[in-house]
Amino acid sequence: MSHPSSFAIDLPDSLVRRAQRGEASAFEQIYRRFERPVFTLALRLTGEREEAQDVLQDTMLKLFDRVGEFRGESPFWGWLRQIAVNEALMRLRKRNRLPATEDADEAELECHDVLLPPAAADAALLGQALAKLPDATRSVLWLYHAEGYTHDEIAGLMGKTASFSKSQLARGTRRLRDLLRIDSEVPSHA
Repeated sequence: MSHPSSFAIDLPDSLVRRAQRGEASAFEQIYRRFERPVFTLALRLTGEREEAQDVLQDTMLKLFDRVGEFRGESPFWGWLRQIAVNEALMRLRKRNRLPATEDADEAELECHDVLLPPAAADAALLGQALAKLPDATRSVLWLYHAEGYTHDEIAGLMGKTASFSKSQLARGTRRLRDLLRIDSEVPSHA
C-alpha cells in the first residue's frame, strides 16, 4: 500500500487564480509550499542534490510559464508533480542514465513481493540505500511507492513498457531488502 504523495497539498482556488493573473505573491506562496516536495522528488529520481536543485528551478519556471494552462480538472498538486517528474526524467534521459528496456518474465514478476522491508521507514537508511541503486530502478521505486504511480503510468513517463516498470520494481525491492537488512542478533554484554 502506498502512502499519499508529499505533493498532496491542497491550495485554495483563489491562490491558483491569483497566480494565473500573474501575482508575484501568489507564485511565492506556491513556491514555498511545494519547494520541499519538488526537491525531494527530484533528489529521489536523480540521486544528486545539484541536479535536484536544477529540477526544482526548472519545474518552478515551467509553473510560472504554464500556470495559465492549468484548468482545475485535477488537483493542482498532481499537475505540478507531473511537471517535476517530467523534468527529472528528462535530465536522466539527457545523460543517458535510463537503460534500454529490460523486460522480465511475467511469472517472476507476479510472484514477487513488492513490499519494502521495515527498515525502509528510516529515512536516512532509505536515502543511503536508494543512492546505491541505478537511476531507473530508484526512479521506479520512488514513483511507485512514494508517489503512488501505477506501472502503466511509470511506463508512459519513462517511454518503456509496464513490464520494464515491474521488473525494475522487483529488482529494486530485492536490492533494497539486501541493503536495508538489519542484523537481528543482539550482541552479548557478558
